[in-house]
Amino acid sequence: MGEQQETVVLVHGIWMTGLEMICLQRRLAAAGFSVRRFHYESLKHTPEENAAGLADFIRRQKAQTLHLVAHSLGGIVVLHLFNRFSSDLPPGRVVLLGAPVRGCELARRMTRIPALNRMLGRSGEQGLLGGAPAWAGGRDLGVIAGTLNMGVGWLFGGVKGPCDGTVAVADTRLPGAADSCVLPVSHMGLLFSRQTADAVGRFLRTGGFHPDSTRKTGAGE
Repeated sequence: MGEQQETVVLVHGIWMTGLEMICLQRRLAAAGFSVRRFHYESLKHTPEENAAGLADFIRRQKAQTLHLVAHSLGGIVVLHLFNRFSSDLPPGRVVLLGAPVRGCELARRMTRIPALNRMLGRSGEQGLLGGAPAWAGGRDLGVIAGTLNMGVGWLFGGVKGPCDGTVAVADTRLPGAADSCVLPVSHMGLLFSRQTADAVGRFLRTGGFHPDSTRKTGAGE
């Protein structure tokens, strides 16, 4: 029998199904990981409730080593996961992609317009509107943010400061992150960029995005 593959679970963002993560899934699989996609109802349930579903999904994988890679709202679901269920999760690393862990200014603007507020569902509860748990620690976590200002933010007056068109780099910063980096891609582009896939794979293997894993730039500082 050969060496068992490390498992990676991909967690999508708001309004998504997980299918948009297939490109990233294939690249990580080509790098030697066994990759699964977790689907959850981003509007019907709160991030905390979806974290309970993610915990059940992880347990069913029966993996010895399991990494998590989460995009956007999915990153907040992961924070809730480790806030509540860290004691019985297998070891592994975590990468957040464009996750507004400090809340999302774009979401806060949407709440001021009733028709748009309904589009957020329950995702704002300790989620997109702020109040997500702090990182509980206990394993390596990496943060990737995008700086290509091209996305839905332009429909609502733009996003202040360096951003990926939807989420500000400042809102992805997470105290306790082991490493971080910024890439010249948009919010959705994080899922399709070869640079992203390479950076994710490097972090999952080594615990850092850079040759010197103690170097931190941009998103996690």
